[in-house]
Amino acid sequence: MAAKNKLAEQIFGAEEHSAATLAPEKLGQFREIASRMFRTPQLTAKERGMPALATVGRSVSELISGGSWMNIFLLSVLRIDMVYLVIMGTLLGFYNTLIRPLMGIAYDRTRTRWGKARPYAMLAPVLYYAATALLFSGRLFFDNDITNDPRKILFVFAMRIIRDTLSLIYKIPTDNYTSLMSPNPEDRIGVGLWQSYAGRWSGNFIAFMIMPLLDGARSGILNISQGAIFAGFGIAAAFFGIGGNLMMAANCRERLMLQPKPAPPQKALFYILKNKYALRNFIASFATSWWSQGGYSWDVVTQLEIYGGFVNSTFTFIPGHIVNAASLALVKPISRMFGGDYRKSVIFWRIWDTVVDIIPAFLGFIPSIIGSWWKIAIIFAISDVLNRFNDAPTHIMESEIGREIDDYTEYVTGERPDGSIGLLTNWISRVMDAPRALMTIAVFKWSGYDPNIAFDKRWSQDVVRENSTMYSRVFFLNRFTNILGFIAGLIPLFMYDLTGKKREDMYAALNERRALVAEQDIMSAEMAAMMEMMEKQEALEGKT
Repeated sequence: MAAKNKLAEQIFGAEEHSAATLAPEKLGQFREIASRMFRTPQLTAKERGMPALATVGRSVSELISGGSWMNIFLLSVLRIDMVYLVIMGTLLGFYNTLIRPLMGIAYDRTRTRWGKARPYAMLAPVLYYAATALLFSGRLFFDNDITNDPRKILFVFAMRIIRDTLSLIYKIPTDNYTSLMSPNPEDRIGVGLWQSYAGRWSGNFIAFMIMPLLDGARSGILNISQGAIFAGFGIAAAFFGIGGNLMMAANCRERLMLQPKPAPPQKALFYILKNKYALRNFIASFATSWWSQGGYSWDVVTQLEIYGGFVNSTFTFIPGHIVNAASLALVKPISRMFGGDYRKSVIFWRIWDTVVDIIPAFLGFIPSIIGSWWKIAIIFAISDVLNRFNDAPTHIMESEIGREIDDYTEYVTGERPDGSIGLLTNWISRVMDAPRALMTIAVFKWSGYDPNIAFDKRWSQDVVRENSTMYSRVFFLNRFTNILGFIAGLIPLFMYDLTGKKREDMYAALNERRALVAEQDIMSAEMAAMMEMMEKQEALEGKT
């Protein structure tokens, strides 16, 4: 029994010399500075704004290259047979399982005079966004409708491999950049708020622009091809993505001093077991990793084929877009509803969103509703408004909970193996690409929708109006897409107890240890400046 308990302690217990195990007298000398790190913002206005600028390019890129729009482009614009896309997706999944560990390990072991994440933010976005622009310019290079053209297939496969590789080199560091800029939660939430503003405004603007352009191109109103429209958005993503990330890397400093010698990769991978919160999220992700809504934009199909085009869709989506943008002003009021408890707030609003999505999903099966575009549009508009008014607050609170979970890893291990742990939690998604591809085919078969038919008019699948089952299923998929993920993601939150005094005590010990590491090792200029500022402020307050 003793041997069993010792093994459990080795696997799940805190590491020696971590903030959770160091003697209070060793850390106590930094208690006041640690408290100020936690409570005093350190970022300048420029440092809060630059990550938001970088988010603009990423929002444009992710909008057009997310699974839905990517498949719209590849299937309906570039014209590649769906069978080849499924094969590509499977091969890319296996490729990512091989390359992701290498990038995660490389990032965790990076220590430079410029920081841990900044070197990647300076170089990788240039190549990543250039590959994005090339991919979405594909129709300009291959202007034919031959769905099995080997040149097109090889071009797409090569560009997607390049983008996936560069995506890892670019996104792992930039996703963790904010956590390295400041140990102060108010700073991180402020940066997240500005990023949400930028991401939502730019994303909404692009979403509002791309639909009428595609609608005008397919109907002949605009003398421009759909291929040229996607190429334009790919180039725009490259322009804003490269410029924004370079500006962020040049102006945003990393203040946290990390371990000079990181843990070996085989040990860092094991650290997820020492973080019960991350482990629960990993299990929840695994539980839904097989799910696929068909990998297609049912939202686009709904707008073009059920509502009948941009004009009808505009009046349906405008209320939701307005409320979505306005939700940024509700961050503080909504967070205060539960006394600042992010966990309770996120649980409540995710349950709210699930209910709001389920009701219209089933109403669409009523023939008299799905057969009348304005009836189903009104139902969608109402549910969209009810869903979106808490979007920004919930997103920002979820992001801060995620950063707290990452900080807990540092608390119990003394390390920040964000890349290694990130690759482990995302690895399961790539491993499940093959069964998810089969699920994609099953979803299309269940819905009866044929993506190889051009979406050029309302009900373009030639379904008789009275026989509306297929479009009812399409609308159901449109509303049901995220529900399984919401439900699975809620379960770990019910067991999340890193709140109140426990949270404050963790950050007190963690920041004390950060100060100790900074003093014992060669202190970075950023960390030294931050500690000096804290000491000066303490002396000034002492005089007054």
